[in-house]
Amino acid sequence: MSQNILFAIDKDTQEIIVSESPNGSNTINFIERIASQDNEMLYHAVLTLTSISNASDLDVKIFKAMDKVCLMIYVKYKEDVE
Repeated sequence: MSQNILFAIDKDTQEIIVSESPNGSNTINFIERIASQDNEMLYHAVLTLTSISNASDLDVKIFKAMDKVCLMIYVKYKEDVE
């Protein structure tokens, strides 16, 4: 079963919260927290993703494109830290 990576921002701690959810499931599994200073590009990308999702005229195509950008940045980050 494939997984969906989910991104959120904890405004209190300035951290990116990374989670995953199996396709077709309501379950969300925590993966990790990343401090904004550890990956500023991902932090700002997730802020943009959040802003897009909060828009009153949500454009799903733009949201999905930004989600892919966040995922690409996250995958690159994981490659670099391992």
